[in-house]
Amino acid sequence: MNKDENYKTFVALFENKVVGCITMVQTMALEYEVGYLKINGLVVQKGFQQKGIGARLLNHAESYASEKELSYLILNCGFQRTNAHEFYESKGYDKLSYCFTKKVS
Repeated sequence: MNKDENYKTFVALFENKVVGCITMVQTMALEYEVGYLKINGLVVQKGFQQKGIGARLLNHAESYASEKELSYLILNCGFQRTNAHEFYESKGYDKLSYCFTKKVS
């Protein structure tokens, strides 16, 4: 991922230590004319949660997508993470689909 310019990671620092990060990839799909930004992960350290860090990281990702003239941000979130669902919905994200996975060997 370090060598592919489509991947980006932004970090949140507190006293020069990483306390959160968001990682994403710019990609294309048939249904999105100019592409979209897929958020692969958003993490905030336990002791720093609910302090606005996740919201600022999301805002930064949204600004980055806008600068790149991408049409959407997309992310997956596990069924069990109901607090995260509420967080994303409060930030304007809609639940649109299920994500299906299959392990191949």
